[in-house]
Amino acid sequence: MSGDAPSEIATLAGGCFWCIEAVFREVEGVQDVISGYTGGTTSNPSYEDVCSGRTGHAEAVRVTFDPAVISYRDILEIFFSVHDPTTLNRQGADVGTQYRSAIFYHDEEQKEVALSLIAELNDRQLWDRPIVTQVVPLDQFYPAEEYHREYFSRNPNQGYCRAVISPKVASFRQRWAHRLKQPGKKP
Repeated sequence: MSGDAPSEIATLAGGCFWCIEAVFREVEGVQDVISGYTGGTTSNPSYEDVCSGRTGHAEAVRVTFDPAVISYRDILEIFFSVHDPTTLNRQGADVGTQYRSAIFYHDEEQKEVALSLIAELNDRQLWDRPIVTQVVPLDQFYPAEEYHREYFSRNPNQGYCRAVISPKVASFRQRWAHRLKQPGKKP
């Protein structure tokens, strides 16, 4: 990859941002992943503000990627495979609007790709229920506090990481082995 290659950004919410960030850090073509908050009404919310459910924000990740290596559609296919897009405001034991499934598009092309993929996935009936993932324009993304960033890689033995994130990452690695970063190769 050339240093001049244009990057694109996908902003996605699929439950706990630690899980989604951990998966996308391993995807070939992904240059950076930052956990944060978006979709709400409060400027510069804190984790505690978002967890209160009163700000309207979702825990989300900002994924910067090289479209010459991986397409936006491929990013979304991975996203849909690593969370349950059929549960409203919930992922597993995490309940509340901050855990909703959402795609925050950056332009009309991203919007169309997302809507088209959702229609296709619903037609294929991969889940027992229809996809409830919101497709909404990105307004403002606020990076999460430093201690939330790269949480899984810094805390692999923490209880939540071992019980929830590790199995999710292992499942991702198995299903998407052809999309994994190669060891020692820079993004």
